[in-house]
Amino acid sequence: MLLTGCYGHKQVGLLQDRKDLPHYDSVGYQPYRLQVNDEIVYRIITLDETLGKTLAQDLGSNSGGYGQYTYSYRIYSDGTVNLPFLQPIRLEGLTELEAQDTVKRYMRELIPDAEIKLALYNKYFTVLGDVSSGVRYIYKERMTIYQALAMSGRVLNSGDRRHIRIIRPHGNAEPEVLEFDMRTNTLIDSKYYYIYPNDLIYVSREPSAFFKQESYSGFIALITSSVSLLVTVLNYIPMK
Repeated sequence: MLLTGCYGHKQVGLLQDRKDLPHYDSVGYQPYRLQVNDEIVYRIITLDETLGKTLAQDLGSNSGGYGQYTYSYRIYSDGTVNLPFLQPIRLEGLTELEAQDTVKRYMRELIPDAEIKLALYNKYFTVLGDVSSGVRYIYKERMTIYQALAMSGRVLNSGDRRHIRIIRPHGNAEPEVLEFDMRTNTLIDSKYYYIYPNDLIYVSREPSAFFKQESYSGFIALITSSVSLLVTVLNYIPMK
């Protein structure tokens, strides 16, 4: 009973304003930049009926209505992507908007009225540890760590909120490991706050979790069962 405790606000509460918690600088949101092995999907829009038929024959079935054709392509290890009718185009390091403008510039050399809509296809992140693990889709820009973990249910009380880790790949370079305390309110707008495609979020188990109960009701139940066991044992001990 002496070793057993419950989880208090200091251990599991979020957005705490305490001097003993880490302080993170605000850096703001940085747009995601395309990396090697990313997959892009783009749509060509043209009013030229002849070119539209050519696209339909060479690229496959029409997937977006008349004059609209959508396909996905991978960024190779040299940072380029091979698009039909075009020379390899380097897209690594560009934002989605910059990549869209780049593809449109090249495509308009062939199709003067071409409009391009480009987006990242693999907008996923992974969650592991003391949380509902799985792969989740980034449904909005500027998704935060709180929103990402909320999509996975909730972080268990036994999860170590002091040492949350994000493993963030960087193309051909070594992945970056970010470790932070998610309880502090200075997490907002810090470099740990936003989730990006391909991130892996790991929530480890708190070392002292073995000795703690999820709630006070569990704590009381443990004491009651311990006392009951003690009384039972004493009843069986012969009295002198």
